[in-house]
Amino acid sequence: MTTTPSTRFAPSPTGRLHVGNLRTAVLNWLAARAGGGRFVLRIDDTDTERSEERYVEAIRRDLDWLGLGWDAEVRQSERADLYAEAEARLMAEGRAYECFETPEELDLRRKKQRAMGRPPVYDRAALSLSDDEKAALRQTRTPHVRFLLSGTRLTWHDLVRGEEAVELSALSDPVLRRADGQLLYTLASVVDDAEMGITHVVRGADHVTNTAAQIDLFAALGATAPAFGHHSLLTGPDGEGLSKRLGSLSLEELREGGVEPLALVSMMARLGSSAPVEPVASLDGLVADFDLSRFGRAPTRFDPEELALHSARTLRGLPFEAVATRLHALGIPEAEAQAFWSAVGPNLDRLAEAETWWALCREGTKAAIAPGDEDFVETAWTLLPPRPWGGDAWSAWTSAVKAHSGRKGRALFLPLRRALTGRDKGPDMALLMPLLRRP
Repeated sequence: MTTTPSTRFAPSPTGRLHVGNLRTAVLNWLAARAGGGRFVLRIDDTDTERSEERYVEAIRRDLDWLGLGWDAEVRQSERADLYAEAEARLMAEGRAYECFETPEELDLRRKKQRAMGRPPVYDRAALSLSDDEKAALRQTRTPHVRFLLSGTRLTWHDLVRGEEAVELSALSDPVLRRADGQLLYTLASVVDDAEMGITHVVRGADHVTNTAAQIDLFAALGATAPAFGHHSLLTGPDGEGLSKRLGSLSLEELREGGVEPLALVSMMARLGSSAPVEPVASLDGLVADFDLSRFGRAPTRFDPEELALHSARTLRGLPFEAVATRLHALGIPEAEAQAFWSAVGPNLDRLAEAETWWALCREGTKAAIAPGDEDFVETAWTLLPPRPWGGDAWSAWTSAVKAHSGRKGRALFLPLRRALTGRDKGPDMALLMPLLRRP
C-alpha cells in the first residue's frame, strides 16, 4: 500500500456478527493500522425493516471486546441526501434509468432466458420505453432504478487475487433503488467510499463481480475507486458455508464460551495466509506482521475446535498485566493475583476456570483419597510444614513424606496432590501450595 490507508468495516445490523464478518473486519482494521491509517465503522442500515438497534449495539460490543477500535462511525440511514443527489446526477447524465417490471415479471423473464440457454441478464427493455409509455406505467406502478453499466471489460489489480477482469456486458445493470424506495448497497456504498475518502476495501471473494460494477459506478460519478482486495471465504469444518445466523459461530456465543479475544483476532488474521496460526502477545504483533499478499484464493476452513485449542494456548501465554483487570473482576485480591496467575495460568483452557481455582485456594476442598492410600495420607498430614508456606513448602513436604514412606514418583506425588486439591492434575504444586489457605 503506497498511500496512507483509509479502510472501513460495513456490517448491516440485521443479525449477529459471526466469524465470517469478523474476518473482513480484522483484515480492514489491520490494513489501516499497518499503514498508520484510518479505520471507519459504517453501519449499513438502509434496510429499515430488518435493521435493529440492538444489533448496532451488539456490533459495537463485539468490536470493543476484540480491541478493534474505530476512528469514526457513520450510519447510512443518516446520509439519504447524499445518495439522492448521486442518483439524480446519474439520472440526468443517462447513467441511471427507471424500470417498471415487477419482481414476478423479472423472475419469469429469467426463467425463460435460462430455458433458452441464455444468461439471465436484464435486457434493458425499459430503455426503449417512450415518455408517454413511462407516464402511463407510473399510473399503476412505482419504478425501480438501475445503473447503466458501461459494457466494457473492466480490469483491476486485486490486493489478494492479483489481476482481475470482468466483462460488464455479461452482467445485469444493478438495481440502485427498489420500487418500495429502499436504497440498495451498490449506490450507497460507492457514495460513502468516495465521500469518506476510503482508499482500500478488503472483503469476501463473493463480491468480485459486484466490485466490477462498483468500479464502473465510481467512474460514472467522477470518483477514484479504492484499491480492492477479496479474501477467500470461510467454510465450516465440513466445508459448508457460514451464515450470519449460525448461532454457534456468532461472536456473542464465542465470547460467552470463554474464547480469548486475542486468539480469535489472531486466527482470523492468519487463516488463509502463508503465516502460521499461533499465539501472539498482542494486537501490535499482528499489525507489524500484516501483509495482504500472503493470502490465497482457496476457501479457508474454520474449525471451532481448533479455535478452542488456539484460545487455550493464547491464554496460557498471556502475561499477568494482560489479565490483571479480569482477575480482579473474578474477586482475586490484587496482592495475590500475580502469584496466583503464575501458578494457575499455564493450566487454564478458559479464564473463567481461574475462579474455581481461587475458590480452592480460599476455601480448600475435600481430599480425594484412593483406596489403599488412607494410611499414607493420614501420615502425610502429620508431616506438613508449618505455615506460612513458602515456595519450598511442597519440596519440603514431599521430601519428608518420601523419607518416611519410601514412596517416590507418581506413587508419592499423586496422592499428595489429591489430598490438597481433590484433583489428579493441575498447576505446579510448588507454586500453588503457598496460595492454599486451607487445610
